[in-house]
Formats: sequence, C-alpha cells, structure tokens
Amino acid sequence: MRLPTVQDVERLLPRPDDFTSRSRGTGLTARVGVALGVAFGLCFVTGLWSHLQQDPQDWVPLGPSPAWLYRVTQGVHVVAGTAAVPLLLVKLWSVFPRLFLRPPTGRRALVVEALERVSIAALVASAVFMLASGLLNIAQWYPWDFSFRRTHNAVAWVAIGALLVHVAVKLPVIRTALGAPVDDEPVDDEPVEEDHEDGPSDAGDGPTRRAVLLGAVSASGLTVLLTAGQSVPWLRDVSVFAVRNGDGPQGLSINRTARAAGAVDGASSPDYVLEVVAGGRTVSLTREQLAELPQRTHRLPMACVEGWSKDAVWTGVAVRDVLALVDAPPGSDVRVSSLQTRGAFANTDLPAAFTQDERTLLALELNGETLSLDHGYPCRIIAPNRPGVLQTKWVRRLEVTA
Repeated sequence: MRLPTVQDVERLLPRPDDFTSRSRGTGLTARVGVALGVAFGLCFVTGLWSHLQQDPQDWVPLGPSPAWLYRVTQGVHVVAGTAAVPLLLVKLWSVFPRLFLRPPTGRRALVVEALERVSIAALVASAVFMLASGLLNIAQWYPWDFSFRRTHNAVAWVAIGALLVHVAVKLPVIRTALGAPVDDEPVDDEPVEEDHEDGPSDAGDGPTRRAVLLGAVSASGLTVLLTAGQSVPWLRDVSVFAVRNGDGPQGLSINRTARAAGAVDGASSPDYVLEVVAGGRTVSLTREQLAELPQRTHRLPMACVEGWSKDAVWTGVAVRDVLALVDAPPGSDVRVSSLQTRGAFANTDLPAAFTQDERTLLALELNGETLSLDHGYPCRIIAPNRPGVLQTKWVRRLEVTA
C-alpha cells in the first residue's frame, strides 16, 4: 500500500476559493475587527487601571475621589469583554478560509508568511484565553491552578501587542476595505485581492455581508443587555443572565465567606482586639471600644473585580481617627492585616490619600445592622474608589508604614 504524499494530503484540503459564501469578505472582516479592537482596547486600559488600583505605583495618582470611579472602570471592563465574545466569533468565522492558504514559494516570502501566521496564532490564542478566563472569573469558577490575576495581566500584554502588530501589517488592507461599501469587494485592488478569501460580493448563497455585520453588532448589544445588570443598576430588571446583581445578606452580595477565609474562630473569639501600631506605640481596642468612638455614616459603593457593584450605607470609625490614637502623622500609609488564614489579600496597603479621607472607615455596621460574620465582623475596611478585594474584612491590625 502506498503511503500518502504531501500532494495527496494537499489535494484533500480545501482552498480559500472553495468557500463561496457571499457573507464573507474583507469589508465585513475589517468592520468587525474595528469593533473588536475598540472592545479589546477598552478592556486593556480598564484592566490595567484595575491592576494599578490593586498594586499601587508611586507615579500613578490614585485617590478616593470620585468614589464611583472604580465601579465605572471595572464595569466598562466587564461589559466590553462580554461584548467582544460574539464579535470575536464572527471575526474568526469571516477569516476562516485564509487558514487554507497555500504557503508561498521563495524563502523570503515563506519566512514573512510564517511570521505573520505566528503573530496571528498568538493573537487568536491570547484573545480566546482572555475572554474565556474572564467569563469564568465573573462566575468565580477557577478550573486551573495558576493565579488568575497575574496570568490574565500577562496574557493581556501579549494580546494587545499581537493586536498592534496585526493592525500594522494589515493597515493598507483595512483602509481600503473600510473605504468601500461592505457589500462591494474592490477585487481590482491588488492588496485587498491578495488578502481576500472569497470571490466577488455576489458569489455564493447566504445572507449579505451587511446582514452578517448587523447580526454581529446586534448579538454583541444583546449580550451586553442580558448581562450588564451586575454593573449597570438600571439594567438589572432585563439582565436575566447577569451572574449577580449585588444583592445578598444585609442587602449586599458576599464573595468570600468567613468559613472559606478561615476567619470564623478569630472573628468570633471573645478575646478579639484590634491592634493599632505606629512606631513604638501600640493601642489595642475591643469592638466595644471601637463602637464608643465617634461614628460616621457614608453611602459608598462596593465594586468587585468580577464586575458587580452596589451602593450600601456603612457606619463606623474613620481610619484617621483610629490612627490619631497612636499619634500617627497625617498622611500615613497603613498596612491592614486580616484574621483570615486562607486566600489572597490577607494583608493590604491603604495609601495616605485614603487614610486621610473621612469616608474611609473601619465599618461596624452595614445598612443599619451590625456587620454579619461573612461581611467582616468584628470590623472591616470600606473606602471610596477602592476594589472590593482591598476592602479588607475581619481586620485585626493597622500598622503605620510611612
């Protein structure tokens, strides 16, 4: 029996010309690509901002005002990522025939083609990973062992870099395609013809490219409408597929319970005290003593990296009033330590801009009720314009670091 040759295998594979549907075309691909690029750009910028919020840098001016800023940026991040899912599927479908382009002849042309395909592979793989892992993070399902936050951040740089390279390489084709009607293929334009995966616009059957484009945009908009309620309060009645809307015990959702964090014993102990440390001076306060200090009440949003957010009324002691008990200088940075024994963010940093703001509280009450154990009893941090993962629960120690 004769083994198949390369030519035998090659004859079995389709060619781009075999895909005759009039639905595909450079005009459609370019327009969907622009929408996808905008969505990815918004995701990248707002994701970078979220990481800077969680890992502050001295050169980035982060502060407590406006109180709603993180709520908006993270909401935009999740909404843009969700909107990108149907756009990416249509984009991949529109360029699928190009997968079967035969390698060019000549060493230089072959190298250029190989480099282009490697960059596209990196772009597609990173884009699929970013959207898939982001959706799983929204659902708080982590079927992997690596750190989502660090890996998501690293792959985002790969995705945006590959996207910029792809746009730079394809810019002549993109300009020509965007300058022509979506249902007309400028087949006499050589750059587009070389990059084009099908025949003239009236070839084949199926919907027109304009219909596919409108369908892609409509699907993206419908996806946002049905899921964005967790980020946009006035959409909550129609966002039937939103993972969560912020509702929960005491009127606020809970991401991590005291049991999951290993904080039940420490938080429930009658011997609990809060330690406040500055230099060589330490003050220990029971919860009852915290309740005897001047109390403040503020309405502040809880905004989580998963995209959900909700306003709540918090009552407690201003952190700056607590720091004054140990004569901490105004504008001190503070290290916040939790009673939790499992999970990330057991220790967080509270920059001076937040410690000076009277709205930054050691909260004792939520919506007029004593904090429940799962909401951070005996006390928790609540500050304006701060990611939910940094609103430390079950606080046991405040230490001035600078």
